[in-house]
Amino acid sequence: MNQEHVIQLKNAIEAVRQANVNNFYFVACGGSMAMLTPGQYIMDREIIIPAAVYSSNEFIHRSPKALGQGSVVILCSHSGNTPETVKAAEFAREKGAVTIAFSNLVGSPLWNAAEYPIHYGWGPDCEASEHSNGMLYRLVFGILNALYPNKKYEHALEGVNMLQGVNDRNKANTLEAANEFGKKYKRESLIYTMASGSCYSVAYSFSICLLMEMQWVNSSVIHSGEYFHGPFEITDYDVPFIIIKSLGETRPLDDRAHAFCEKYSDKIILIDAETFDMEGIKEDVRNYFAPLVVGAVLRQYADALAEHRGHPLSVRRYMWKMEY
Repeated sequence: MNQEHVIQLKNAIEAVRQANVNNFYFVACGGSMAMLTPGQYIMDREIIIPAAVYSSNEFIHRSPKALGQGSVVILCSHSGNTPETVKAAEFAREKGAVTIAFSNLVGSPLWNAAEYPIHYGWGPDCEASEHSNGMLYRLVFGILNALYPNKKYEHALEGVNMLQGVNDRNKANTLEAANEFGKKYKRESLIYTMASGSCYSVAYSFSICLLMEMQWVNSSVIHSGEYFHGPFEITDYDVPFIIIKSLGETRPLDDRAHAFCEKYSDKIILIDAETFDMEGIKEDVRNYFAPLVVGAVLRQYADALAEHRGHPLSVRRYMWKMEY
């Protein structure tokens, strides 16, 4: 990790340590919100200080009563130019909250709006530990370890440094399956995604960003726990489901949904974190790393689908082209 990242993280963590924290808010839009969501899940499991996730514009308009002195607001925008997220940072800062913002672009509007901006790397040459997910985990577990020193949190921080190797091995192990997915499902007009717990945000991101935004494939994310409360009525032999099984606490929800779905659908794509090679990441934090590895594997599935469809992931109809 380069020295600038070390200093940025250290300053943000120290600000939180001194803040007498009452609550945490994770605020962003789309894929950036999905990237932040595991942070909320981790805090919800590990500490009694409440944490919530908001889409940026709703955060402003809903204006949570608890937002103010003692709040920590963690934001993200890849470009740093997302207007709603920039406004959310300004709004939170006006309320007296500690504001921490992730961005790939140094000097962006979001970078300048937050008190504690943190840069992350991007692209195929960027190490996973300095990618957005890796930097988020460095921050979240750094905060937890500063507030409540614990060997478990040290294990997580060590695990971030192992993430690149873990991702590489699991991508190699699933390369053929990803290609088969692209070949078999290239003509599907609709694909559902389903998950729970720490992996739900990955299913959400894959549905709205990779399938809908980047491939123009109709999709909806289904929470495994909500599958039996309406969505299971659309299950049929020719309806495709990507089912993600997490590790740890919420896996029984995924198992139940998968067991029912496979009785009636012939088109199930199973991404099971239990089959991953997680060597190098300590057992007591593997459940928290599952969504990061699932995300790396699913991106490979998206690449294969784009290749077989002849539709690059970079193509858009409206985004960055129209007023919205």
